[in-house]
Amino acid sequence: MSYDGKREITKRQSSFLSIPLPYRDKWAISPPQPTMKPQAVWGCFCLLCFSFLRAAKGDLQLLSFQPRTLYQYRYTLDVQLHHTSTPSPWGAQLQAETLIHLHRLWRNQGGEELLQVQIHDLKVQHQPEEERSQNSAGGSPAEIALSPEAQAELQQPVFISWNSGKVKAFYGNEAENILISNLKRGIISLFQLQPHAGTTVEEDASGSCQVTYTVSNHSITKTKDLLSCSKPKSGFTSLNKIFGVQWQPSSRSQYVVKDNLLQSVLAEESHEVAPALRSRSGIRITSRQQLQLVSPAMPGPAEVSGQSLKDVLASTEARPQPLGMASLPFRRVCTHCPSLRAFLKAFDRQRVQTDTSKVATAWQFQRFIQMFRSAKKRDVLQLLRRAPEETRPFLVEAVVATQSVASLAALSDFLDFSKEPKSLLETFLYAAAFSPRPSGELLHLILDKLDGKQLAPEIWETGIVAVGSLVGKLCQQKLCGLQAVERGVETILRGLRGAEEEPEVVIYLLALGNARLPETIPTLLDHAEDGPTAVTAAATTALQRFPAAHISSKVKRVMRRIFHQKRKSYDKTCRLAAAEILLYNHPSPMDVINILLATREMETEMATFLLLKVQNSLRDHHHHLAKKIMKEIMGDPRINNYNFFSKVGISSSFSGPLTVTQDLTSTFGLDLLFLEGGFLRKSVSDFSLLRHGQRLRAAQVTFEAQGMESMMGENLSEGEEEPELMAGMSAIFFDVQLRPVVFFQGYTDLMAKVLLSSGGPTSVVKGNLLLMDHHQVIPLQSGLQVTIKLQGGLGLDISADMDVSIWEQELKTSVNARGSLAMDFQAELDSPFLQATLRSQTEVETSIHFDTKLRFSSSPVLMCLQLREEQVPYREVFTVSQSAGSQSSTARKGRHGTVPGREFALHQTNSKVCNLLLTAEKE
Repeated sequence: MSYDGKREITKRQSSFLSIPLPYRDKWAISPPQPTMKPQAVWGCFCLLCFSFLRAAKGDLQLLSFQPRTLYQYRYTLDVQLHHTSTPSPWGAQLQAETLIHLHRLWRNQGGEELLQVQIHDLKVQHQPEEERSQNSAGGSPAEIALSPEAQAELQQPVFISWNSGKVKAFYGNEAENILISNLKRGIISLFQLQPHAGTTVEEDASGSCQVTYTVSNHSITKTKDLLSCSKPKSGFTSLNKIFGVQWQPSSRSQYVVKDNLLQSVLAEESHEVAPALRSRSGIRITSRQQLQLVSPAMPGPAEVSGQSLKDVLASTEARPQPLGMASLPFRRVCTHCPSLRAFLKAFDRQRVQTDTSKVATAWQFQRFIQMFRSAKKRDVLQLLRRAPEETRPFLVEAVVATQSVASLAALSDFLDFSKEPKSLLETFLYAAAFSPRPSGELLHLILDKLDGKQLAPEIWETGIVAVGSLVGKLCQQKLCGLQAVERGVETILRGLRGAEEEPEVVIYLLALGNARLPETIPTLLDHAEDGPTAVTAAATTALQRFPAAHISSKVKRVMRRIFHQKRKSYDKTCRLAAAEILLYNHPSPMDVINILLATREMETEMATFLLLKVQNSLRDHHHHLAKKIMKEIMGDPRINNYNFFSKVGISSSFSGPLTVTQDLTSTFGLDLLFLEGGFLRKSVSDFSLLRHGQRLRAAQVTFEAQGMESMMGENLSEGEEEPELMAGMSAIFFDVQLRPVVFFQGYTDLMAKVLLSSGGPTSVVKGNLLLMDHHQVIPLQSGLQVTIKLQGGLGLDISADMDVSIWEQELKTSVNARGSLAMDFQAELDSPFLQATLRSQTEVETSIHFDTKLRFSSSPVLMCLQLREEQVPYREVFTVSQSAGSQSSTARKGRHGTVPGREFALHQTNSKVCNLLLTAEKE
């Protein structure tokens, strides 16, 4: 039978199958019945079933390009960047249009095809911002003239190994301009598809990403999970996500296939990026690619003969090399960035700002970091040595924040721990401890400076707690295996084992709290249970800083023994810390009940404080782990009754929100524990930031006084040892524990401080911190690149004071915090034709004061708490800069204002007492 006959039978059978079953006998035509073997019949049946199933699934036939045919596709590209915080869309736009010529060079028996792809007649336009602003409807786009060199590179063909929609390999000129090569990758990415539904991993200009296909009739939809993409590593970010960047990407492509041929593609991609701390200052990026087949197809060149793909490529004139599909990262050369060499030439005329509470200092801090990142060691060292003594702390902070190899080498040569002033060395160590993303080289530098040297106690203590902070942050970056980290951990543990004096042990335990390594928990438990009061307090404080996942049943057993004093007596502050660990980390109902029952046997102040802790957990709206269990237990009237909660002590514990925005909640908490005679034993002021389940302890200041019981004529609890008379302060800032500060130690020291008190506050922390440091490269599927940068500098000046007046029978404490924040957020678009930068700069100055006043001459003791914030000036500037060829433009918009000052009403009783005390003070 001839080929035509076979085709005719197929047509008749197809028509016959389409007739409804009841009418088939009437309309059936009997075709010639050839003789067929049973195996052939079975094969045809299987093929029919397979085709039916593919049709049911919606899959399309295999894709292919025909030989000797030139396919022309019209390609258009539209990329836009916009500020999301301005009232109307405002930003930059790039449009391109070209013809894509494609033809098949070779095909093997397995269906693999070698395709040549070439760009023709590319035209590029952009929208100058000054025209856009003059005409709200949008001015006419300006065409970008391409250089002859760019045109020649654009027209160089590229080659892809392609098999029914899958791009197996990409070939081109590896010496080609990166931006032009990436643009071609973006075009090639549109030919990456599959004709059947399912989820797989594909590689294109975005990287290696998970994609999901759905198929319907002639349409294929591809959804790409851009968060899953793996690509060449570039960039960095702050460890704490509160100071990072939130990124919400989406990508969707629509393919139309007819007669086994790709007809059109529409690929749309969007990215919403913004500082996590302020999403209003965000930038939206959109990219739209369209590919449309121009019909009819034209005659094309003949295929190239060759046994293999390699042979065919070798025979082409271009001699292409294999290239990766993922876009290559491009680093823009900054022509206007500040240069340290230029700064040094004009050094004598330059003035360095040092007032950390002023926003101008915060901006200057970021400029120095930019200069140091590209500077050479000799220039950094020269600046440090030439700088006046009062500006050196500022420069050291900037060098540490930079963390380049050259800057750290210069710092190593400059700092002499045996000669430099203690204040400068402390500045260096704290700057390292607060680093948002420390390096192993920084830790190595500190360990070398501390190793084997006779140091002042303050420097040694600060150095050890800084080592703990760096070890913890490096482990968070999954760099625990670094030699410097292992050396740092061994330094702390070896020092702890060999420490003989109690203050030394305390410092090493606080360092372990900064590190928060799970393998050190057994060591902390041993010291918590068996150590003297100060050691137990430091160990339990360190344990409180671990996340709930690490508070195991073993930890809870030790905390129960401490709280219930199973083996020995413990100071009330240690017992309360153990109770908090039990209450705040997946508590068991029995633990909560036993803690409540224990308050019956406690002194009034301790019981009052603990019961308020339980009640606070019921009001906690931030996913408190104990909240559900507490509610169930408090539903039992045998526990939730007047007998339990009628304690009349003056100790207090409360927390609540200060400000709530769409991005962040800031909270204030205050714990006050008094002795039975009315003297303050311990106060803890806490300012925290919460965002999407993450918590950052921004500032926590603790005042503690012990040994006052004997002065007040109180009796100690049975078995409780008499502590030494002492008052001091400890602080945690941005989750870094600082070394404790002692106000007085012993009766003689107390009297000297009382009689000779100058009334001057003690500086807790003063300096500049790099809070935000983010660099992210986003390769668009179009092949263009967007680079996201965020830098945030914080100037901080926090001081505290504790004034005891025996004559007035008053105690006053104050914490004053002044600060400035400068945040620079920008998105850079890089293409072969246009460079655009959108920038958002935010600045704010603030000052917060927290004061407590207690009068012991009254019965009961009167206590006033005041928390107030001064007015907050702020300013925002939005910038759009564009550069195309020899033309460049910059446009700016801005806004500024002042948030009025306010005093926070903590609770009603406090307001009444404050009114009484302050009125009496004025009189």
